[in-house]
Amino acid sequence: MTRVLLVDDHAVVRRGVRDILTEALGKVVFGEACKPSEALEKLQKEAWDVVVLDISLPGRGGVDALRDMKRLRPAVPVLVLSMHPEEHYALRALRAGAAGYVNKEGAAEELAGAVRKVLMGGTHVSARLAEALAKSLSHGSSRPAHERLSDRELEVMRGIATGKTVKEISAGLALSEKTISTYRTRLLGKMQMHSNAELIQYALHEGLVD
Repeated sequence: MTRVLLVDDHAVVRRGVRDILTEALGKVVFGEACKPSEALEKLQKEAWDVVVLDISLPGRGGVDALRDMKRLRPAVPVLVLSMHPEEHYALRALRAGAAGYVNKEGAAEELAGAVRKVLMGGTHVSARLAEALAKSLSHGSSRPAHERLSDRELEVMRGIATGKTVKEISAGLALSEKTISTYRTRLLGKMQMHSNAELIQYALHEGLVD
């Protein structure tokens, strides 16, 4: 019996993942959570064989949740399931402790195999991601500008790009408005930009927003 904790804020996605894994793995016990705090509570109270985690969660976000999960249960593999292209978030997720990364567009074909692999102690990466990893290790390889941002700076950038105010971003990330403004100043400097309009244009072009 495999115990799988599904963490996604969309019920229809959780249902689809349940159907895919039930068909592929047979007897599976599922737990579900729609926000990081709920997932961490379930992870602390119950034993799980694998966590399937959406990286775009409300509030603190999936990358922070991933780090918290690995601190709490380092032996439990966490497979990230995301709508974002691999080149935008997969490397960050792996650095944070993920056992693999699956894009939702190819989930039906890829997800079951990825879960099997991480359950056996392996790491799931696609051929495309493996190539990106190789490039990131090579000296002098060019990297997208947003790769220079910290996880929190990237979250602030995404908030700005979706039209949120500083107040709304601060509430979503549970940080003060002053802290959000500081992150905005830092990311503008790193991106060599001068306005929100430039950030929005870049984020839309790179597919960093939903």
